[in-house]
Amino acid sequence: MMIELQDVCFAYDGVPALRHVTATVEKGETVALLGPNGAGKSTLLRLLNGLVFPEIGCYRFEGEEITARRLREHRYAKWFHQRVGFVWQNPAAQLFCASVREELAFGPEQMGLPADEVRRHVDDALALCGIAHLAERAPYTLSGGEQKRTAIAAILTMNPAVWTLDEPLASLDEAGAAWLTDFLRALKRAGKTVIFSTHDTALADALAGVRWQFTPAREVRVER
Repeated sequence: MMIELQDVCFAYDGVPALRHVTATVEKGETVALLGPNGAGKSTLLRLLNGLVFPEIGCYRFEGEEITARRLREHRYAKWFHQRVGFVWQNPAAQLFCASVREELAFGPEQMGLPADEVRRHVDDALALCGIAHLAERAPYTLSGGEQKRTAIAAILTMNPAVWTLDEPLASLDEAGAAWLTDFLRALKRAGKTVIFSTHDTALADALAGVRWQFTPAREVRVER
């Protein structure tokens, strides 16, 4: 079992965001998170990435319970964040380096890879995401679609086993949406585990084998 949630509850300042969520994700599954705004989809993605933690219940990744204490262990946190990648809805929120190339190099450098291997990872990701011509640009100067590709390329350099994406088609034009849909199909073919939130039922129909339907009451119904 790659991901296991058991009776997970979480609240912001006493306001429930997730209520008694129990679900599992197998290796290689593609899961669409569906439901209205404010139903807890983004919160769940944050929880899966170790940015927030269950107040009640348990989240296990590959059999290990993910807690704030566990992620304070530097070696484990480094391993976990290499295994699970997160593409935010607003990519500008996760881009902070002076250039696209530096942005893509940051993760592999934190992993301690040799300089030549870091360079190879970066060059491969630039090519695969079609942004080699942007390598020396500052991320804040890019369009929304270019920032999205840069954020994806930065995760790609880490080669995570699990990809989590919050509203991946948000703010993309038709060409950008088509490229990203094809990219997600390629991840699926490569055997990656993909979990994404969306309001686009066509994207869910095209990609997902499993749906987690979020209700306004912040509960989740799993449909396989």
